[in-house]
Amino acid sequence: MKVFIKTFGCRVNQVESQSVLENFKQHGAEITQDFSCANICLLNTCSVTAKADRDANKLIRAINQKNPSCRLIITGCYAMSGSEKIKQLFPNAEIIFKPELGKKLFGQDMDWSVKQHEGKTRAFVKIQDGCDNFCSYCIVPYTRPLKTSKPKQIALAEIENLIKNGYKEIVLTGINIGNYLCPQTGADLADLLEDIFKIEGNFRIRFSSIEINTFSDKLIYAAQKGGEKFCNYLHLPLQSGSDAVLKDMGRHYNSKEYEARTLKIKQAFKDIFLYCDIIAGYPSETEENFKQSLAFLDTIGFAGLHVFSYSPRQGTKAALMKQIPSAEIKRRSEILHQKDRELRQKAAQKLIGTKQQFLAETFIKSNNCLSGVAANFQRIFIPQSTLKNDFTQVKIIKAQDGICYAEEI
Repeated sequence: MKVFIKTFGCRVNQVESQSVLENFKQHGAEITQDFSCANICLLNTCSVTAKADRDANKLIRAINQKNPSCRLIITGCYAMSGSEKIKQLFPNAEIIFKPELGKKLFGQDMDWSVKQHEGKTRAFVKIQDGCDNFCSYCIVPYTRPLKTSKPKQIALAEIENLIKNGYKEIVLTGINIGNYLCPQTGADLADLLEDIFKIEGNFRIRFSSIEINTFSDKLIYAAQKGGEKFCNYLHLPLQSGSDAVLKDMGRHYNSKEYEARTLKIKQAFKDIFLYCDIIAGYPSETEENFKQSLAFLDTIGFAGLHVFSYSPRQGTKAALMKQIPSAEIKRRSEILHQKDRELRQKAAQKLIGTKQQFLAETFIKSNNCLSGVAANFQRIFIPQSTLKNDFTQVKIIKAQDGICYAEEI
């Protein structure tokens, strides 16, 4: 049996696809990158934007055209939010919701653990799922409504096994990892983190993303105890720097609370790099609100942004509001992307002359160099052709277009 798996969207989806891939292999299947010859084509979809839906539809059409006899399985967030639309457009598609995937495919529930990440030097571990925040713009609480957490002992065993398999960086991921709560022991994320740091080996831990209001004092203390094993990097979703817009979005903080918490984080972790999500063109965002957001980005001093152009999601509160013209959303998005480039270059420039712990990810043939990241998630290029899955001490000698260039020490 040949199986084709395509993943759309977030890190959580990527971890889940890896887990499904490993289960298929255990059942004797061959994984193929060519959907035209596969017996099973499984699409793990995203629905965070309208474009994500369109991308999935485009691939489904291509599969139906070139391989109409395959078993076509659609799972993930688009399967949840757009099941009726999928059935209408593609009657041959088999929709399986994520909680049912293990039983439908392998006859048993899945814990979404992984043993490796093929072609990667960093490993991702899903520790949590689901969200019930119901921010006005977000479809996720409708597509992943059930909040669950991986039992602590299963998570620890998975992480320990990945470290034994040679992975030097473990990224803890989930829909809202700050809500982690072990169903067996009641341990929270801080408790889990402390136990992770007790595992033997030379490794570091990174959070994929965490909501600012869940990064508690207890969690700060637990992360501090990890020393260099905890990456001096955090991705803290912001969405807007305007209090009026944050209130309309239903976010659980205002700008002053966000600023106060980031200040405490900066005091706790030396030279930490902070990144955030920000939305361009939320329906109630006035020009003045937008300018407030831009100014707030400088107040915090982010190292980079993840810019989203607002996209109405059917069923959310914001989709019922009067929408901003697409041309204006595009204009604001371009301004934010330019701000992102400026912030990344400024952050990279500050690192010139410093020593960093580099972990290679890929070899770039055109540049004849290795590309990888420091603990602070700074992208670094070094002139070396041997890809090794280990930490390398490097010195930053130049910064250009938000990328640091370094030499091995």
